[in-house]
Amino acid sequence: MTKPLLIIGNKNYSSWSLRAYMALEAFAIPFEEKLIRLGTPDFHKSVRRQSKAGLVPILKHNDLVIWDTLAIMEYLAETWPNKHLWPKNKKARAVARSVSAEMHSGFGGLRKACPMNLRRQPKPVHLNENAIHDVARLEEIFDYCRKTFGKDGPFLFGRFSLADAMFTPLLTRLETYAVRQKLITKAYIIAVLSTEAFQSWKVAALKEKWIVPEDEVD
Repeated sequence: MTKPLLIIGNKNYSSWSLRAYMALEAFAIPFEEKLIRLGTPDFHKSVRRQSKAGLVPILKHNDLVIWDTLAIMEYLAETWPNKHLWPKNKKARAVARSVSAEMHSGFGGLRKACPMNLRRQPKPVHLNENAIHDVARLEEIFDYCRKTFGKDGPFLFGRFSLADAMFTPLLTRLETYAVRQKLITKAYIIAVLSTEAFQSWKVAALKEKWIVPEDEVD
């Protein structure tokens, strides 16, 4: 089978790119990678050569172009069914899709207040009411999924799934911006950020020298 090509932005900043990367890397799906630098004058022009949506990540496979992270994940799950990217249990799978869709469309307050920046030294920032609400909802999700479906491992549904890939960038934000966490959240953050998949991304991210000023929060 032809390897898919994943087109991403800077590893230090591109949270949506990280989600798609985790979906491929954590499940050992062979792929190639192309990085288009964020914050450059020709970024949008370069991305639109790959997809008219003008956003990363983009997955190219054979003659197919997929330009939305959740759609990429569903495509991978369908194309590599033996990898079981979603939980095997029907109820757990339904909840995993629900929380992933909520992540896809929500948590704008926290994402805006705390942009992903893996180079940032951990330091708290002021969180507005929307961001505080997002943190509370995140911890509510983690608590429910871990206690209801996570008995067979350290991840939301026990074994690593696409739901964990979706939440990975927000976990980095909780760590980088020193957001106060419950014990169950701390344990979950350690589990995800200790994976080989995330560590391989972070090592590459920390080698990048490029700065995107709007993603640098004091």
